[in-house]
Amino acid sequence: MLFNSIDFAVFLPIVFILYWYATHKNLKLQNLLIVVASYTFYGWWDWRFLLLIIFSTIIDYTIGIKLKKEDSVLKRKALLWTSIAVNLGFLGFFKYYNFFLDNFITAFSFFGTEIKANSLNIILPVGISFYTFQTLSYTIDVYKEKLEPTKDFIAFSAFVSFFPQLVAGPIERAAHLLPQFYKKRSFDYTKAVDGMRQILWGLFKKIVIADNCAEYANQIFNNSADMNGSTLVLGALFFTFQIYGDFSGYSDIAIGTSRLFGFDLMRNFNFPYFSRDIAEFWRRWHISLSTWFRDYLYIPLGGSRGGTWMKIRNTFIIFIVSGFWHGANWTFIVWGALNAIYFLPLLLTNNNRNNLETVAQGKLFPSIKEFSFMLLTFGLTVFAWIFFRANDIGHATSYISEIFSTSLFAIPVFAERGKAFIVLVLLMLFILLEWQGREGSYAISQLGLKWKRPYRWGLYLGLISIIFIMTGKEQQFIYFQF
Repeated sequence: MLFNSIDFAVFLPIVFILYWYATHKNLKLQNLLIVVASYTFYGWWDWRFLLLIIFSTIIDYTIGIKLKKEDSVLKRKALLWTSIAVNLGFLGFFKYYNFFLDNFITAFSFFGTEIKANSLNIILPVGISFYTFQTLSYTIDVYKEKLEPTKDFIAFSAFVSFFPQLVAGPIERAAHLLPQFYKKRSFDYTKAVDGMRQILWGLFKKIVIADNCAEYANQIFNNSADMNGSTLVLGALFFTFQIYGDFSGYSDIAIGTSRLFGFDLMRNFNFPYFSRDIAEFWRRWHISLSTWFRDYLYIPLGGSRGGTWMKIRNTFIIFIVSGFWHGANWTFIVWGALNAIYFLPLLLTNNNRNNLETVAQGKLFPSIKEFSFMLLTFGLTVFAWIFFRANDIGHATSYISEIFSTSLFAIPVFAERGKAFIVLVLLMLFILLEWQGREGSYAISQLGLKWKRPYRWGLYLGLISIIFIMTGKEQQFIYFQF
């Protein structure tokens, strides 16, 4: 079920009414309703996906309880590695089986040995990368005794399957989200209104920005051999805003929806395209994944505490694994490695934590220096996104080589340039709104709050009107494929 679908527009009010009017006096009933609603939401794509998430829930719930009772170090490690093996095993099979098989065959062919093996027609369960990491955070934290295991199976099931963030995050830590299922929740009008505003902004990002940018990004990338350099630059820019509008838009809708039900999810995006260096970008982009890898992979490997070689090794490991998490393609691995190369100079010179505050905080405009670094960081990010979007390494290299040719100075040529100009104007409006709201939790979190009611509602109706006018073909969220 898509957030930007009629199905969800009907589903959400029904669950909301049942939650606050039919089950509000009984916490277990509320949690059970969340489980049923979440399984309905998830099973809307394919009911078979439910078997996997239910099995994962049972395994990690059971292991959590056994970890609490077990004193033997060896047995505790065995339980932890069982959870890791089961969860990553499912993820590896469904997401990476064909990738490893194809590369295994290619490697042996290189040495003159032909191996015959058939690829499998595997359906990738929606959101498996997200809920796998979410459940792993639970068993790892219980193993480290940072979290008490739960004996409430319904609450744990609700935590694993919580529908607002189930299929594309934020990737919640058990220590943050699970305890919220233990506490009685009461309706908070202020939180609900703020949630609705964030949902509206998320829909604007997805439908107006991401989906319209996708139309031209797809057209240009899919026909890049016939495009000149300037058109390819536009294609990369369209994709840059497509992936941001799409993914951060999903997070906004997820966080806003959660607030309607009395839950607080972690922030997942913090205006990353206003970053002044790559380290700041990664503190602001897909925060839940970046911090997950930091806490459960980078720090256990030694983090930045060792010598230069360890810092280099750990940086490449975390970025390459992050790239591979996104998909079974060498383009994602190159994308991750490229970001590691961007990041290393900052780490090795101890400049990776220079920009912790919001750019131009309390000011209308950034300084020339800040603006220059923002442009440089944005340019490096756009370049890296080319690998992320390309079909394969050959496609990426040919795309980039054409950009750095004399055709870069030609006039962009592609279908429906007139409509694309409208999208570019909307992008400018979007950037301005993001800039003015960069110190808030989302762009319009403070916009119009002190206006008189007619003007405030005028803002909402204006955004809704643009959403309806610019609605095109319903498109899935990009990160559903990851």
